[in-house]
Amino acid sequence: MKNEIVLPNYNNCILNTITSILKYYNVDSNHKSLESLDKILEKKYKNVIFLVLDGMGEHILNNISSKGYFTKNKIDCVTSVYPSTTTAALTTYYSGKPPYETGWIAWSQYFKEYGRALDMLTHNESYIREPIKNPTINVFDKIVNYETIFEQIEKASPNVKTYELEPSYADRRAKRSIRTENIDEIIYTIEDLCELPGEKFIFAYSDNPDGILHKYGTTSEEAKEFIQEAEKKIQELYEKLDKDTILIISADHGHKDIEKAYTLLDYPEIQECLIMPASLESRVVTFWVKENMRKQFEERFNNVFEKDFWLMTKEEFLANNFLGFGKKHPKIDDFIGNYIALSIGSSIIRLETFLAEGKPVKKSTHCGLTKDEMEVPVIVLSNK
Repeated sequence: MKNEIVLPNYNNCILNTITSILKYYNVDSNHKSLESLDKILEKKYKNVIFLVLDGMGEHILNNISSKGYFTKNKIDCVTSVYPSTTTAALTTYYSGKPPYETGWIAWSQYFKEYGRALDMLTHNESYIREPIKNPTINVFDKIVNYETIFEQIEKASPNVKTYELEPSYADRRAKRSIRTENIDEIIYTIEDLCELPGEKFIFAYSDNPDGILHKYGTTSEEAKEFIQEAEKKIQELYEKLDKDTILIISADHGHKDIEKAYTLLDYPEIQECLIMPASLESRVVTFWVKENMRKQFEERFNNVFEKDFWLMTKEEFLANNFLGFGKKHPKIDDFIGNYIALSIGSSIIRLETFLAEGKPVKKSTHCGLTKDEMEVPVIVLSNK
């Protein structure tokens, strides 16, 4: 079956979801809000909770629980940003800006300041997976930093206290950051916070079902069990909360089962065209190609990957606004080589060198342009 391609829609995507929440708290934004959510947020709430279930795409939810609690309370289906991956999408949620403005594009990005590709969420060197030792500057503090939504909200609405609920390994982005390791801890913490006096915005992040989907795949019993249990537990939670609480549930991206894994090390004719190793992710790959071999690279790459990857120049990629709109981050031109390949099939290209083998192949992953990866639900629980 041919995969259906979905392009990011920056008038109806996860950026617009978070923009609606920022708008509710009087934060100015140059980006459009989500009209379906705006209508609900015309009412006032003591507690606004935004829960992100990593990887719970529209089609995973439809396949697992088409008539369940989440689906019954769905108000919209939006696209992810592009690339459809946690690094880009969660940063969009945390900043209220698209990847074009934040510079957070994908899992692994090359920093000329270090002469290394870094994993953006762990800060480790991408190939040997170790921390950079004693850098003169911290690129995450100085170069790809951004003002968080927590800061923006408290600045625009000083009466509101913001909280983030995240696993212990995640960076702290809010003043009030609470470590929650699973859906049960998230639920208990939300319940406790909602009993506190005053207006609150609570951002809660669950790294499942993403972790489960990576390990077991989109049609697995494990994924089905997690989502159905989450529905049950969240319904029980919401029935305990008072009418002054709204709970918005969404995801950062969906998932796609992987049928084949390639490595560029098997294609010396492609390696010959490259200045340095490829970067970004296994389903969105950027290349720094020798200027005198651009034609050869295009022919050789497409000869192998044309059915699985959509190859374009950096200029074509940026001109088509895949990363969104706004003020271009100064590192975009560093992070993207002169070519980029976007996955349109069920395959990956492992990012590896002869120094270090690529990361293990996962049963299911994301970052491509298929409908399965690009579409996510917006679910709202409100008694008003």
